[in-house]
Amino acid sequence: MNKRSIVIIGAGLAGLSTGIYAQMNGYDSSIVEHHSKPGGLAAAWRRGEYLIDGGIHFLIAHRPPSPIYDVYTEIGVDVPESTVDMKNYLRFVDDTGEREVDFTSDLRQLEHDLIAISPEDEKEIRQFLREVEWMKDSPLLTDLGMSAAPPELKGRFDSLKELWQMRGFMKYFYGKYSRPAAEFAKNFHNPYLRTMFENLFSPDGPIWFVIMILATVGAGQLGLLKGGCPGFVLPIEQKYKDLGGKIRYNATVDKILVEDDRAVGVLLRDGSEHRADVVVSAADGRNTIFGLLGGRYVDDRIEKVYGTWKQYDPSVIVSLGVARTFKDAAPLNMFMLKDTFLLGQRTIKVLPLRVLNYSDVFAPPGKAVIQVMLETDWKYWTELHNDKDAYDVEKQRVAEMVIQRLERLYPGIRPQIELVDVATPLTTWRYTLNNRGSPMGWLMTKETLMTQLPRRLPGLDGFYLAGQWILPGGGVPGCIYSGRNVVQLLCKEDKRAFRTSA
Repeated sequence: MNKRSIVIIGAGLAGLSTGIYAQMNGYDSSIVEHHSKPGGLAAAWRRGEYLIDGGIHFLIAHRPPSPIYDVYTEIGVDVPESTVDMKNYLRFVDDTGEREVDFTSDLRQLEHDLIAISPEDEKEIRQFLREVEWMKDSPLLTDLGMSAAPPELKGRFDSLKELWQMRGFMKYFYGKYSRPAAEFAKNFHNPYLRTMFENLFSPDGPIWFVIMILATVGAGQLGLLKGGCPGFVLPIEQKYKDLGGKIRYNATVDKILVEDDRAVGVLLRDGSEHRADVVVSAADGRNTIFGLLGGRYVDDRIEKVYGTWKQYDPSVIVSLGVARTFKDAAPLNMFMLKDTFLLGQRTIKVLPLRVLNYSDVFAPPGKAVIQVMLETDWKYWTELHNDKDAYDVEKQRVAEMVIQRLERLYPGIRPQIELVDVATPLTTWRYTLNNRGSPMGWLMTKETLMTQLPRRLPGLDGFYLAGQWILPGGGVPGCIYSGRNVVQLLCKEDKRAFRTSA
């Protein structure tokens, strides 16, 4: 049997996943990648003796039994060896350091701590944590509603069965738990609790997602990557290569080649053409559809999605290499600031601090990497970038604002800082070409959560989409599943059984 050839745009998690399952199922695949290394948004970079990790903060469903865990192992990740349990999701601290709350797997202790802060909110607190307790025991927690098959392969019975299995989740699609965190937080009387619940993940994201994250902690299904993003991504890349896959780095696609309404390959920026029977784009959705394909294969639905849906805001990341350890610090911290500062038009009221103290790969002994990620506006940084000096000055100013506040939280830290690294949304865009530097694609809302985006475009044969732009909310499992789903569709088209091993 002749092998059909596939060219895949992008060596992020979705592209690598597509390639691995393609090789397992007898296809001849190759990947072209804009950057010089794999991972896409699962990115890390070395600065001297420090490893700066700007990608995956935690891994959901990292313990068996779990459908998602099984998919991790299928693509070559030794999950137990590469992860450590995340028993404390977040520590929320006020600016004085006198009051703090740990959001750990001990839900009873969390309930006690929250009620102690705000007895007047006891009823709301108990109701919220009852939802966490309920979700903790749900089998869907380690599946996230992602079926083993893409929507295009589901029959009516399969869809009805899924709806029945998810009947308990329907309450999160409507009512108060479907509301954005910033809106839900207004249910609390205590201002400290309001700020806390608004910032447990993203103020714009639905509060049920926070419930889900806390439930995964309670179920022991949230893990930290001991090797950072490289420790997760490189084994996946190696699995792909071991299966016979080929990757070309520093290869930017300028155009998807189309003949008679069929994708037949890609044209690279260096002028070379790479022909294939099938083209899969695991790259940015907007650039793929409206750039590489010239907007020729769209319908009203696609126009609406790309014209009205909101995407996650980009971040500016301030990473510090420090000659100091933070042994007892939580991996994720939120510091409520009295001394706020401006970032463009936004007032920064909470300082989110990531402490990479759970592994020795990030810094030499006696040292550590700490990192602040601040949501920001794409337009603000692109306009600054027109003036290189102004752009650099603003990066320095933001770093100084962060260091000043960290000095209050960790007295004496300033002279211990050996490295300052600032990555802006332009940095993210430059290495990933992700639209407006967005880290996770479409924002989860009532509309996007209930909408399945097609993996094919109207009127175009031989072409598929994978990655976070077809799965609102993005995330590691979703990207991996999206590549898996594309190969399932190809196998169906070619009338062959889908395989999950070589």
